[in-house]
Amino acid sequence: MATLFNDLQYGLRTMRKSMGFTAVAVLTMAVGIAANTTVFSWIDGILLHPYPGVGDPARLVALETVAPSGEHLTTSYPDYRDLRDGTRLLDGIAVSQPRPLNIGEGVRAQRIWAELVSGDYFDVLRVKPALGRFFAGHERDDSPGGHAVVVISYNLWKTRFHSDPAVLGTLVHVNRYPLTIIGVAPEQFGGSMASLAFDLWAPATMFAELTAGGGAYFRDRLTDRKTRMFLSLARLKPGVTVTQGRAEMQALAQRLAELHDDTNRGIGVTIMPVWQGSFGAQKTLLAPLGILMGVCGLVLLIACANVTNLLLARATARTKEFSVRLALGAQRSRIVRQLLVETLLLALAGSLLGLALADQMRAALLWLVPATSTPTIRAAGIDWRVLLFTEALAVAVTLIAGLVPALQATRMNVGEALKEGGRSGSAGARSHGLRGALVVAEVSLATVALVGAGLFLKSFALAKTINPGFDAQHVAIAELQLSTAGYNATQATAFCRRLLQQIEASPGVQAVSYADTVPLSFVGGSWEDLQIQGYVPAPSENMKIYRNLVAPGYFALMRIPLLEGRDFTEHDDDTSLPVMIVTEEFVRRFLPKQNPMGAKVNGWGQWFTIVGVAQDIKYHDLTERPMPFFYIPIRQIYRPEMGVTFFVRTAGATEAAIAAMRQAARATDPDVALFGAEPLTESIAAALFGQKVAASLLSVLGGVAVLLAAIGLYSVMAYSMAQRTNEIGIRVALGARPGDVIGMALRRGMAFAFGGLAIGLVGAVALARLASAALIQVSPADPAIYAGVALFLAVIAGLASWLPARRAAKVDPMVCLRVQ
Repeated sequence: MATLFNDLQYGLRTMRKSMGFTAVAVLTMAVGIAANTTVFSWIDGILLHPYPGVGDPARLVALETVAPSGEHLTTSYPDYRDLRDGTRLLDGIAVSQPRPLNIGEGVRAQRIWAELVSGDYFDVLRVKPALGRFFAGHERDDSPGGHAVVVISYNLWKTRFHSDPAVLGTLVHVNRYPLTIIGVAPEQFGGSMASLAFDLWAPATMFAELTAGGGAYFRDRLTDRKTRMFLSLARLKPGVTVTQGRAEMQALAQRLAELHDDTNRGIGVTIMPVWQGSFGAQKTLLAPLGILMGVCGLVLLIACANVTNLLLARATARTKEFSVRLALGAQRSRIVRQLLVETLLLALAGSLLGLALADQMRAALLWLVPATSTPTIRAAGIDWRVLLFTEALAVAVTLIAGLVPALQATRMNVGEALKEGGRSGSAGARSHGLRGALVVAEVSLATVALVGAGLFLKSFALAKTINPGFDAQHVAIAELQLSTAGYNATQATAFCRRLLQQIEASPGVQAVSYADTVPLSFVGGSWEDLQIQGYVPAPSENMKIYRNLVAPGYFALMRIPLLEGRDFTEHDDDTSLPVMIVTEEFVRRFLPKQNPMGAKVNGWGQWFTIVGVAQDIKYHDLTERPMPFFYIPIRQIYRPEMGVTFFVRTAGATEAAIAAMRQAARATDPDVALFGAEPLTESIAAALFGQKVAASLLSVLGGVAVLLAAIGLYSVMAYSMAQRTNEIGIRVALGARPGDVIGMALRRGMAFAFGGLAIGLVGAVALARLASAALIQVSPADPAIYAGVALFLAVIAGLASWLPARRAAKVDPMVCLRVQ
């Protein structure tokens, strides 16, 4: 330990003596460590540990319903109860449903995002209250409408209730329904959806009261097995594996299918690690974050190669010191340890700076999130796992970057080193080959990173040009949750008509309509189990078809062509014959040999008549294949709990349309607020969120990789020119022109660059194939990308080689000859 302490002191002294070297090495390490730490914090917060404040999260798993087609669905409340009561291997199942609600009344009303949860929700998650208590006793049973209690988030307690401990027991109106606050969740807890932060938790049995004043229709939804609207989490018992738990759930699902053939035939249940879940941020970000982590690893390796080159140059300059120490009897292991300690000090300093940079960079992911009306996005935190990861990186950097220079410094012939060092103070040309090899490695790694960035940039650019099937330009949208204002279905329909008329009267407005779903938004949409007259589905065929409820004028406003039949009219309401408009793919799949006009389709327990066929559009993803879809007049089916979004097409900027919608809403009912008002073009950006993350961040990392590789090549060439000062002087004195010196340097530098390019391009082709599934309309072997990267890196390499050569060629030959 005393020797180690001496090494630390000596290392600190050498760092202070060479501040320029120290600054460059620490900054280079910091960049590589910061990039890896940032992406790891996102992976940790979104995929590995998405539920802060939860006890023993390793045993939590996602539980999902599986449709006959294999599609993963949410769970119905009756199925949840039966699975919960029938399991022997799970230590509890909890369900939740995210929902926007209004808290308070009048001018103090505030829109928040809440989760309606099962009574055992907090027990399954093992969360402890910061204040008060969670659901207990009779509040945990399944009796509809009997438990008017609520738990609020720490953030809501702090902002709305000013951290008042007396908040417990007070009455708060949620969607105009009185609930008693019984507890405050811990500060770090945000709910059970990865990366999202909710502000309130109420019993799921209060669903009807909090959506439409307790109507029987909504209360019945908790007893309907076909109403699958709950997200589910389960906790494995100690010693139980995911495979064992999955087998039990499949057996229980088969039993439910036998008992409830009309609703559960072909329906399965599965469990999986939470990071593999189908609902939440992890599904969108799993592939981009994996790719980013790989590219961050490349950046770290390039940084290590740069630092290794710096350390090799430094060790070469210290050859005389090491040779003298070895001649005086020092052990080679002693010198290796000292150099590794010095490298560790650099790596620790780099990790501290890297942590500071990562703390600033961790919100970068949030900057890319579209401005949609979703719950608050939580920024990834820097906790003990991230700190441990960062320090592990520091040790890895020490071994990768420091071991080779340390070993190189001790492999010298002491006698020759003393002579050589006495003449020139350097170890000669022995380390040049190793430094050149490191530059080749840097260029090859930078090539891989830059190819990845190029592929995803092109993919993102092409994805933005995909025609979604509708015209989003000059369209503004705004969401209304009329259930939060206490409206029933009749009142909500009347309000929407009045608001539509108010907006239509605004200057510059060309068309107004409304629907309950926005295509290509974060919200996946709703579906209905259909029965089509004359069509017999296959045993495993999924007849749960996605739909949209729309008002008259929706198709004309969105510029979705009607290929046959008619549009909905004002007469298509709850007193008229139920009608439906279907899409091309719906007809191709279910009605290929008959005229679709007049065909009958059963949904919601009633028969609808097809009156029109609309062109296919993109509903959930820009890359999706055509899928069956249908539209229903919103005035025939609408329920306030569905919510409604107004669409306004304007002749000018959408800002004017948004202002017109706000003004019209205030004039129609001051107690009803608009939320999520934005251009439709920004809303559909959600469909490209994963591509945007990959393209944007890979571009930054690719730029960093190229910069580090250029610095590495420049440093090697500059060092080489400095070492060859005498040779250059002799060449110039014998008649060599400056162009000859520059050409010599360029040939050497481009040899490194082309060697790295060749290796990197081969590696990029192999690795790009692994990411091909995440690319849109781009081949992983796109020749234009590879050619562009090769040309760009060749230019960078040429500049990095030319600059030191140009400076060397200008040196006076007499000065060069005198340099010893």
